[in-house]
Amino acid sequence: MATPKPIPDDRPAMPWAGTNGQYIAGRAYLDEADMTAAQMEAKWGAGRLRLLVGPELREKFDRQRYLLNQAIWHGDLESVRRESMRMVKGWLALDRAATEAGAAALSPSVWEIALPDGGVAAIVPDAGHYSAVQADGRKVAVYTLEDIARLLAGFPELAAIKHAFPGAKVTAVRRSVDDPLDSVRDTNTSLDDEIPF
Repeated sequence: MATPKPIPDDRPAMPWAGTNGQYIAGRAYLDEADMTAAQMEAKWGAGRLRLLVGPELREKFDRQRYLLNQAIWHGDLESVRRESMRMVKGWLALDRAATEAGAAALSPSVWEIALPDGGVAAIVPDAGHYSAVQADGRKVAVYTLEDIARLLAGFPELAAIKHAFPGAKVTAVRRSVDDPLDSVRDTNTSLDDEIPF
């Protein structure tokens, strides 16, 4: 049996996470929202789904993301639970709307990942799969497996680190594709309406 990792003592003060039990309870609901987001990004692409729906639904979705962030940083356990489940419903509403509109899901031959600058890297097997990439208003750079091999060959230090430390992984990549909440400095204020998710 693996040794459990302690909850970090340096985590930000979040009212809902006052005890280890509350943290575990809240984290379970946040994990559900995160898992749904990951599933939607795997299906539709990095930061693409919210761009496939109309502006009214996109606004509701972004407002719900704001409410979830507000609950995470300033809310009690019940608000984290409620807003996490509403976020799941929001993702599913976008998925349903995009499907009903006939939007094409991400091709199985394309893998996408958000880049720190807000762009997207799309990885395809070869140049013959370029046409499978769908930008849909996003800044997308397409890489073939050959391109990646050349990049790795150009940075032998990276390959040496991976060989010296098997299983080493990059942990500082963040998702941000023209995210309207990036411009919001503080979630300690409420929005002016209810979100129907």
